[in-house]
Amino acid sequence: MRIGIVCPYSLDRPGGVQLHVLDLAKALMDRGHEVSVLAPAAKDTPVPAYVSSAGRSVPIRYNGSTARLTFGLMAASRVREWLKLGHFDVVHLHEPGAPSLSVIAMWARVGPTVATFHSSQSESVAMRLGKPWIKPGYEELDARIAVSPSAAATIRDHLRVQATHIIPNGVDTSRYVRARSDKRWEGTREAPTIGILGRLDEPRKGLEDLLAAIPAVRARHPHARFLVAGRFSDRIAAKAARAGAEVVGELDEDQKARFMASVDIYCAPNTGGESFGIVLVEAMAAGAAVVASDLTAFMDVSTIADGGHAAAHHAVGDPASLAARINELLDDPAGREELAERGRECAAAFDWSNVAPRVEETYRDAIRMDAEFHPHPTKDVSTP
Repeated sequence: MRIGIVCPYSLDRPGGVQLHVLDLAKALMDRGHEVSVLAPAAKDTPVPAYVSSAGRSVPIRYNGSTARLTFGLMAASRVREWLKLGHFDVVHLHEPGAPSLSVIAMWARVGPTVATFHSSQSESVAMRLGKPWIKPGYEELDARIAVSPSAAATIRDHLRVQATHIIPNGVDTSRYVRARSDKRWEGTREAPTIGILGRLDEPRKGLEDLLAAIPAVRARHPHARFLVAGRFSDRIAAKAARAGAEVVGELDEDQKARFMASVDIYCAPNTGGESFGIVLVEAMAAGAAVVASDLTAFMDVSTIADGGHAAAHHAVGDPASLAARINELLDDPAGREELAERGRECAAAFDWSNVAPRVEETYRDAIRMDAEFHPHPTKDVSTP
């Protein structure tokens, strides 16, 4: 198939959706398809050959963080030109509720169109205000993918639109499975390591709760080391240091995998705004025992076949509960290793080798649906 994928968020500073789009494109190309990605990107931003830039972006507060989006007449012109020249068998939009390229492409549709919804929000002013303009477009989509039940609930509860498929984000788990630990971040029985990684300037990532949990953990394990890694301001770094944590700073993708493979416990104390726990999958694949807040999206990711969980969960926004889960795992090394092993098995289900075929089949469903309800010439894509 010829597949067009639209990413609403800028590739200047990649986040979860951008990485998902790029990884999906590579997984589909590995399966023999032709793929073109349209995304915002500044002129000096290095992008893969299969990416078409829609130009520079502007920072906008969206879904609890600052997203870099592209909109306006120039963006609309670039979307229409890309659609016209692409001759795509199917177009895949990501997060078409964001005021950026995907919503433009949704209204400029010229053939079979699929959308993936990543956001999970109990309340969204933007979605409520945009409902009159975006709901009709959602209803015209040939397939609607939600990355988790909580993401499906978001569009159902806010817009009364049903997801047609629930397909999780894919993760290239091989990088994490192969990752070797780094002595700088390895723990010992007397001095175990507890790590957190992410864009920690964002309050919803839960760093405040982890820092608040440090005294209760050190009361039982006085030499426990708390490692804070990721992208954040000097102010956040200073706050973490004052709380007794070690500031690791920003890591590249390989270092990130080694970090997760090194720590005894990986913490994801996020407080909201998550529709899928990709960081949990990465940490579990690397072999870390994971402690995460009990957000619905995180519970969905860690649930295993027998109804149990591959991560230890604490009450969201509760440092005392977080400290208790950490202490329980530090008190029980054998139980911690058992949890880590369950995590490895759970993470395998999210590998692209399992996820990409499901996305591909959704494309075929969308092409059949479009042929039925929007008749126009399309190529035969009934076989890979």
